[in-house]
Amino acid sequence: LVIEAVFEDVGVKQQVLKEVEAATRDSSVFASNTSTIPITRIAEAAHRPGQVIGMHFFSPVARMPLLEVIAGARSAPAAVSTAVAFGRRLGKTVIVVKDSPGFWVNRILAPYMNEAAHLLLQGVAMEEIDRLMAQWGFPVGPITLLDEVGLDIAAKAAGVLHAAFGERLAPPPALDALVKAGRLGRKAGKGFYKYAKGKKGGPDPAAYHLLGAHPNGGVRPAEIIQRLTLVMLNEAARAVGEGVVRVPRDGDIGAVFGIGFPPFRGGPLRHADDLGAGRIAAELERLAGQYGTRFAPCEVLQEQASRNTRFYS
Repeated sequence: LVIEAVFEDVGVKQQVLKEVEAATRDSSVFASNTSTIPITRIAEAAHRPGQVIGMHFFSPVARMPLLEVIAGARSAPAAVSTAVAFGRRLGKTVIVVKDSPGFWVNRILAPYMNEAAHLLLQGVAMEEIDRLMAQWGFPVGPITLLDEVGLDIAAKAAGVLHAAFGERLAPPPALDALVKAGRLGRKAGKGFYKYAKGKKGGPDPAAYHLLGAHPNGGVRPAEIIQRLTLVMLNEAARAVGEGVVRVPRDGDIGAVFGIGFPPFRGGPLRHADDLGAGRIAAELERLAGQYGTRFAPCEVLQEQASRNTRFYS
């Protein structure tokens, strides 16, 4: 088993794949640690596409317990089993997901992060967004998370998902200004927040200036939480309908262990069941009328609402 973790560029990954194939046995499994690029696309350059799979580790790898194993269109079951077994030997919680842009975790995370940026541009203070979502149960809020991940990495992932799924997952263009200004987050010593010797400080007024944003407190706290959570639940339901995860339990495990979705809420799909599809769909329709079609309820939720069904029986 060989695992690559080079930069998120399909050409670079395919070149590494070719070099690994030339230096290893036919039985060797090549695993990509890509966070968004479809494995089937990477495997287009392979002489042995059945041996190519995805193993998406989460940063920091030593602390994050989740591993997404991604089966490409031509991945052999034995290759997938090899990756799962290796992940379990490392002590990881492993879920096997369908090969789709963003896979499971980044697919449901993207609209949440995008909506946080929309709220910021609408005049909600970054510390207010982060405070509310930490109170709701996340380890950190989405603006802090962007700084921790790195705005350049987040922008690259957002671009892949935007290209794959269209305007629904389009990030606000204003965020590019931060990347162009070198404000990449903690690793650069500046992002949305200030940093001194690696320690996070307060919000950086320069970030607001670059974004053209002005905190005004114009959005109610309850609406902030609702916009951020429902857009994630909606995307999670849509991805379930596409078969990205095999069972709802895998999706909830992935969200809890991959992005810190509040464990006491059970995961996005369990939480959706607790709220009820009818209630979620109605609120999404209201938000869509106010903020745009990115909130339009997906077919899965609409069908559940009409039939009074759930993810968990």
